[in-house]
Amino acid sequence: MTYSERVLRELEERYANEPEFIEAADRVLGTLQPALDAHPEYERAAILERLVEPERVVIFRVPWVDEAGAVQVNRGYRVEFNSAIGPYKGGLRLHPSVNLSILKFLGFEQTFKNSLTTLPMGGGKGGSDFDPKGKSDREVMAFCQSFMCELYRHIGPNTDIPAGDIGVGAREIGYLFGQYKRLRNEWSGVLTGKGLSFGGSLARTEATGYGAVYFLSHMMAERGEKLAGKTLALSGSGNVAIYAAQKASELGGRVVTVSDSSGYVFDPEGIDVALLKDVKEVRRARLSEYVAARPSAVYHEGERPWAEACDVAMPCATQNELLLDDARALVRNGCSYVVEGANMPTAPEAIDYLIDEGVSFAPGKAANAGGVAVSGLEMSQNAGHLSWTFDEVDEKLEDIMADIYASASAAAKTYGHEGNLVFGANIAGFLKVADAMMAQGVC
Repeated sequence: MTYSERVLRELEERYANEPEFIEAADRVLGTLQPALDAHPEYERAAILERLVEPERVVIFRVPWVDEAGAVQVNRGYRVEFNSAIGPYKGGLRLHPSVNLSILKFLGFEQTFKNSLTTLPMGGGKGGSDFDPKGKSDREVMAFCQSFMCELYRHIGPNTDIPAGDIGVGAREIGYLFGQYKRLRNEWSGVLTGKGLSFGGSLARTEATGYGAVYFLSHMMAERGEKLAGKTLALSGSGNVAIYAAQKASELGGRVVTVSDSSGYVFDPEGIDVALLKDVKEVRRARLSEYVAARPSAVYHEGERPWAEACDVAMPCATQNELLLDDARALVRNGCSYVVEGANMPTAPEAIDYLIDEGVSFAPGKAANAGGVAVSGLEMSQNAGHLSWTFDEVDEKLEDIMADIYASASAAAKTYGHEGNLVFGANIAGFLKVADAMMAQGVC
């Protein structure tokens, strides 16, 4: 039994009730053995055993009062996973599905994603089982203020810098930041994703989608291809999908699908990004309103977009949305590239199938790292009391995504899996963290 297999076996026995975390650990540890064989000192220092355990987990109650005057109680979490290369960095998620297993999986993934950005950021994640949907602004504010009354003890600009995630947008970040400022009596860059009027960064909204397309461009260049003239199928219709569609269109691609939880839109003339932004960002409506305003578009209720013919597929919605049968459909229809815009949207067996069939596959920890990269740039601006232009931030984002691609590609080649960016991204992210842990001793 190899070192990575032994650690995974121990993890499965210890955390049998945390399936999401075990799946994330399995996906990463299963690719690290070539690097572990090359560095036997990691096993002697128990690097994996230390890496799979969060440095700290904080769990707390969040009492708040709803519009009817009734007291509600939710559970709050912050998983501070690894700070070897910088302060903990990762989003806060507000959704009924939130539990410790999901947050450990996300924090574990975030550690490697942040490492790949080349910026000094560790990994963390947090949130609550509170559901902001259907709540009034006052109720959301009451929850956020109560949540921060505990969280503020554990975060800070040089300790832990949360950001937004599912259920946490500009409104929630504003309420959280205001309460932190009131409790600490200081203005500091403790949260990212802030409004532009109080320390936020230009290009943060666009960053994940833009970054995924920049990454795709480097994958294509490796094959001597360009995005111009290619057909793309995207899932999702939030920030990632909208701005991936926008950047892909700017570079000459034709995006033909977007989706929501009820189905997907197919628009053979190419998604009208301006209309999509109006429907989702201004009206905050369902995609049926896009179809109503766009004669060329058709809505496929209850289906996913992966049966449509495309050169590039970009799952940008949620985890495990691209399954083995979907991967087979993509290959049948001539898809050459799959780029993950969401966190772990592709099932493991689908990834294996795509790679075996010669499809260039970009894992989310590399391809969708643009969002946290610009969060890191927001931290830099806050620390220096600076404000960079959109073009300045976008240029830095392009450079970061180029570096991520180069490091993942090089690691894959060095450790015997040339062209396999799953191995490459995992190993490149791991090596930086492992080396920092070795240098800092047993702690």
